[in-house]
Amino acid sequence: MSSLSLFQRIVVRCGLTSCRAMGKQPVKIMVTGAAGQIGYALVPMIARGVMLGSDQPVILHLLDIPPSAEALNGVKMELIDAAFPLLKGVVATTNVEEACGGVNIAIMVGGFRRKEGTERKDVMSKNVSIYKAQASALEQYAAANCKVLVVANPANTNALILKDFAPSIPAKNITCLTRLDHNRALGGIAQRLNIHVSDVKNVIIWGNHSSTQYPDASHATVITQAGEKSVKELIADDKWLHDEFISFVQQRGAAIIKARKLSSALSAASAACDHIHDWVLGTPKGTWTSMGVYSDGSYGVPPGLIYSFPVTCNKGEWSIVQGLRIDEPSRAGMDATAKELIEEKTLAYSFLD
Repeated sequence: MSSLSLFQRIVVRCGLTSCRAMGKQPVKIMVTGAAGQIGYALVPMIARGVMLGSDQPVILHLLDIPPSAEALNGVKMELIDAAFPLLKGVVATTNVEEACGGVNIAIMVGGFRRKEGTERKDVMSKNVSIYKAQASALEQYAAANCKVLVVANPANTNALILKDFAPSIPAKNITCLTRLDHNRALGGIAQRLNIHVSDVKNVIIWGNHSSTQYPDASHATVITQAGEKSVKELIADDKWLHDEFISFVQQRGAAIIKARKLSSALSAASAACDHIHDWVLGTPKGTWTSMGVYSDGSYGVPPGLIYSFPVTCNKGEWSIVQGLRIDEPSRAGMDATAKELIEEKTLAYSFLD
């Protein structure tokens, strides 16, 4: 050991990850609905460095409703027992103000879920109330420039309500999760071509995180030994791309519920990590992802909606990819999902009168 340099000896003693993290201030990350399925899958991923990298320490703020307080404390106990080197603290609370205190990133997993026999308007009414209150708490207690990701459905409209009731948070800092659909699209193409998913890139999810979303493979490519080739060329089956592929992505969540008797949790948590990771650390050169963001009118999408677009990320900022050719089927699909979002917005705002 004596022949090693001082740095090498430190690395041997405390582990490279811990040492790299010494010089960085912890990032405070809030997860709402943290005692639920997605939250339970998500928090260890964050604590292990999947979201922000293996050299970024974190402090987790876990929020849930009072009936879940005991389960929430159990999640905190497990996080402590896991002894994650990057995890520098855990706050587990049912108080939204305490949970929001000083957070740099807020992942909004909690919300009122639709159950059998529940009317859509009742679900919307309850979520408007939840997100209005949580927006106010973020507005007052979160760190300046807090980044927000809404996961709970209806994710796009929940994000829009949150944006409107947290006016000091920049609109560009409020997003919703469509990365799960994006990842499903990548996986579906990889399965069809019998290749690794990492060789597929630049699918697009347009619009709403719902069954009206428009999964678009018309600009997607595959890395092959002969260079990049278009997915359309390699699949050579327009009917599959315009019918089965779209249906596969739109209905994948329902298929998982049928198989598991529970909704997607692991894949949703992983997608949330991917979303924040790329937003904060950047997308690879030549690659875009899909994020639900505040529309500026790009591609003829009405402004004032949270709508999923293809985006690139650099230095903590996202930008909508411009100049992509939109064919007639894509235009129709994009307009249909925008129409649903307008209807959702109208319904949500009717509960604010």
